[in-house]
Amino acid sequence: MIKQAAVVLMAGAMAMTAFADNDVGCGAGTILWAGQEGIVPKVLAATTNGSFGNQTFGITTGTLGCSPNGRISSRVRLTEFTGANMDRLAYDMSVGRGETLDTLADMMQIPASLKPHFFALTQSHFDQLFPNTQQNAGAVVDRLEAILKSDSSLSTFAS
Repeated sequence: MIKQAAVVLMAGAMAMTAFADNDVGCGAGTILWAGQEGIVPKVLAATTNGSFGNQTFGITTGTLGCSPNGRISSRVRLTEFTGANMDRLAYDMSVGRGETLDTLADMMQIPASLKPHFFALTQSHFDQLFPNTQQNAGAVVDRLEAILKSDSSLSTFAS
């Protein structure tokens, strides 16, 4: 029975690789709870991913929605930083410069040569990044990464 479950999970993983959830990582839990929303499925997915070494197995073998060649992302750190500095970051992005925006660029490993472009990009897309005054840090980071992905010079810095 365990072997059958492993085969089903591995087959499903190949089909579900594109749906890996950044919050819970890759692994069997991401596949089993794919498409579910809310805290309970996310906790179950994260717990399952961390159990029985299945996430490690997936990363090593490139299965279970995992990539052996992926870049380690500091998404959680970016979201925490954004949330803790939302007002200052919003101001810096609105004017296209500032210490908080510079720190965010450093966290995203954007080289000094591309920082002016990054600053200008956040300023020109400010209305997309902050469409209203009530913002969730995760949503701001999501929108920032989408904007970076669409920019040929900065797309490699989006996770």
